[in-house]
Amino acid sequence: MNPDPASDPSDAPRRRRKRYRGKNPRRFEDKYKERDPERYPEDVAKVLAAGKTPAGSHRPILVAEVLEALAPRPGEVAVDCTLGFGGHTLALLPELAPGGRLIGLDVDPLEHPKTSARVRAAGFDEAAFTPVRSNFAGLPKVLAELGLRGADAILADLGVSSMQLDDPARGFTFKVDCPLDLRLNPARPPSAAEWLARVSPADLTAALADYADEPHAALLARELVARRSATPYTRTLQLAEAVREILRPYCPRREREALDRRVRRVFQALRIAVNDELGVLELFLRQLPGCLNPGGRVAVLTFHSGEDRRVKRAFRDGVRDGVYRATNDAVVRAGPEERRANPRSTSAKLRWAIRA
Repeated sequence: MNPDPASDPSDAPRRRRKRYRGKNPRRFEDKYKERDPERYPEDVAKVLAAGKTPAGSHRPILVAEVLEALAPRPGEVAVDCTLGFGGHTLALLPELAPGGRLIGLDVDPLEHPKTSARVRAAGFDEAAFTPVRSNFAGLPKVLAELGLRGADAILADLGVSSMQLDDPARGFTFKVDCPLDLRLNPARPPSAAEWLARVSPADLTAALADYADEPHAALLARELVARRSATPYTRTLQLAEAVREILRPYCPRREREALDRRVRRVFQALRIAVNDELGVLELFLRQLPGCLNPGGRVAVLTFHSGEDRRVKRAFRDGVRDGVYRATNDAVVRAGPEERRANPRSTSAKLRWAIRA
């Protein structure tokens, strides 16, 4: 007698494991397998061995140099003003034990809870680690609300995290087609598309020149503004191709790599403008001395000339005025080994100061 077909387990519907789509997939989620390190550990290892950062993760920069500048000691209070993926925080926390405390700030509502959970999973409880979702310009308010007069060590890493750059939904990348957003806090308007739709040629020229050192800032601004009425810029690939078209006659041998560097600069300038990054930095630098305990140390990692000039001037003027007792004259850069292992460290500059 044949068994009841309904009871035959071989006839039950089977759920097939999601497969990686071919050798040269088109979808971002399929192409960058290292975004799922538990499923693809070998791919993550290959990316690291090639001196690259796995998509969706972040490699902290100048960790040893930051620890040397901040000199964290057991029992002290430290602040990581830009928590990001938590790499610097996880390096600082053991140095503060026992009895120390680290406050981790980040404005990103998507990544902040993930990193907070990651730090907790590493064994640091509420007494050791306090996550706070805030822009680092809000540091005085955060310290006051926590009942702290100041901090002994403060770190601000001004670089955008790889998690943001590598997530197509955030609109930071032109590797794939996605909405032109570029906001560190997606809940705070305007998006890059909205800002670009109404910016004047003069203001766009200033942003491209000041925030990205773009030599063809005026030409780009004039052309982008002229073209937007016919086709508003709403997608990352759309804007990237427009920039390439405008600058192609001015690039040596019209190389794709040279054009992509220009596109990257345009995206950097838009990101800084949309998030008012330099305005936030200037406010932070003005408030910073009041957030440090006497003898407290601060370290700031910058990634382009506009940031570095402001930090250098604030620390230099602070030493002159007796606010800080010391700062570094020669900027600290990543060494050859770190630059090879993590190319994103190449543009990083570390400046530090000690409160008088």
